[in-house]
Formats: sequence, structure tokens, C-alpha cells
Amino acid sequence: MGAIKGKRIIYLYRLLSEAATSDATAIAFTTENSRSKSRDSDTVDTKDGSIRVPGELETEISAAAIFASENDEMIAKIEKAIDDGEKMEIWEVNLDKPGTDTNSGKFAAKYFLGYVTNFELSSNSEDHAEASIDFGIEGKGADGYATVTDEQQAIAEYVFKDTKKTRA
Repeated sequence: MGAIKGKRIIYLYRLLSEAATSDATAIAFTTENSRSKSRDSDTVDTKDGSIRVPGELETEISAAAIFASENDEMIAKIEKAIDDGEKMEIWEVNLDKPGTDTNSGKFAAKYFLGYVTNFELSSNSEDHAEASIDFGIEGKGADGYATVTDEQQAIAEYVFKDTKKTRA
């Protein structure tokens, strides 16, 4: 079993309100994604000594992408979602784990619901402008298999290229 390349784990997004009308899509020119889980715990003193009581599980998903254009539709939707407090659907898909049998043509995935908790557009004079986004997830998410179209895979595999000619 070999190591999984980061670009083989993709994230697809959709506003929950568009579930009946739109397919999920990737953020173009994504440079990084991450998912983290944390759980605080409290110490409770008892007659027999201290015990640890775990708190609620918290999950956060983060994305960073080259800000390709102010017309990037998914980035615009995500920014509007934080403004409006709109719930989003997020799929974490492993393209190296294709489904079999009834899941043929799909890929192993985790499905999450949550809200955009942070949106930052940064630009400095030396690098490309970048959008950084954080999502606060409700619950633990669910495992399953997701359909990923060729177009969705192509968007996820975009690599930013400069305007200068390349050498042959």
C-alpha cells in the first residue's frame, strides 16, 4: 500500500439550498485542503481522584486556492454563504479508492454539512492572490461513495500556470 498523493484527495462543495438544482463542484486552483478533529476534555474531581470527561467533537475543514478571478463561481458562492450564514455540503473524496459492485463508477468519500466560519482573500506584491476558507462542521460526517464526473476531476487537478511561455 503506497502513500496517497495530496492531489488525489479532492473536496467538492455545494450550497445545501442548491441540492436539487446543482451538482457539487471543486474550487479551481486549490493549493491545499485539510480536515482536523478536536475534542476538549474537562477534569472532574471525585473522591477517588480526578477523571477526564470528554467534550463534544469538533471538526473543521480548510481550503486554500489561488484566487483566479473575481468571477470564480464557487468562491463567490462560498463568500456569500458566510455573509448569509448559509449551510454547505462538503465531500472529501479519495480518487485512489474507486467503488466496486453497486458503487462502481464512484469513489470513497466522507460527506459533511457545515457553515463557512472564515473567508480571507490575501494578496501581496510577490505572490498570487489567495482565498483561504474554513468550514465549521456539524456532527461527525458520514462515510459512503460519491460520484465524481470527469469535469469535477479536471477542476480538482488544475495546476496554476504562469503567462510566460514554457520551454519545449
